[in-house]
Amino acid sequence: MGAAWRELGNKQNAFNHILDMVRGVNSMGLEVCCTLGMLTSEQAKQLKEAGLSAYNHNLDTSPEHYPKVITTRSYEDRLQTIANVRDAGISVCCGGILGLGEEDNDRVGLLHVLATLPEHPESVPINALVAVEGTPLGEEDDIDRVDAFDMARMIATARIVMPRTMVRLSAGRMSFSHAEQYLMFQAGANSIFNGDKLLTTANPEFDEDQAMFQKFGFRGKPAHKGPLLAPAESTGRVQITKYEAKKEQYA
Repeated sequence: MGAAWRELGNKQNAFNHILDMVRGVNSMGLEVCCTLGMLTSEQAKQLKEAGLSAYNHNLDTSPEHYPKVITTRSYEDRLQTIANVRDAGISVCCGGILGLGEEDNDRVGLLHVLATLPEHPESVPINALVAVEGTPLGEEDDIDRVDAFDMARMIATARIVMPRTMVRLSAGRMSFSHAEQYLMFQAGANSIFNGDKLLTTANPEFDEDQAMFQKFGFRGKPAHKGPLLAPAESTGRVQITKYEAKKEQYA
């Protein structure tokens, strides 16, 4: 569930409605993920008590490139929301967007930030920019500069540095054929955003995705179950080591 605002702030009436919706979806035995902008620690705790499974709050790009694209909140604001969500015991969904005019170093920088958080995000969405008319990037056809190989490289690198994370093929999927999406799944993606509408852009129809998965031979995981251990990890051939970033690194 998403809301197109900068932060919850003092929207208490709207927040109460959201809490009711979270309780309702949770009561059906489904996982619940919200994206509501910046959160305080208290708001995160209330969402957890209502039954929220995960919270999406993307970093979008590297700390260095971020100020060139986004001015409504700082990188540190985003990291603080992620920390509030984590402290409340909610799973973190946090990724980025390709096609914002970034360099290869910025893509590496984003993955470095994610991989050196105190805990890896449970889900990392990899988006290709869908240029929206009327926005600063809407006049530039940046999506054409993000091809299937760009996506596959980003996904494969995310899979290497965050081996237990659900790497999510996200916005921009409608620009890629089934064959190109299969390449991305083979590179390490193991999740999608399902449904015909994302927060601001279109997404493939549910039935279309189901047919694609049937063609690929994929099966969905049950709700509230994490990803399976990779064979190399379960047999001990691969050891997972965590590295923590310095606190002041992105201030």
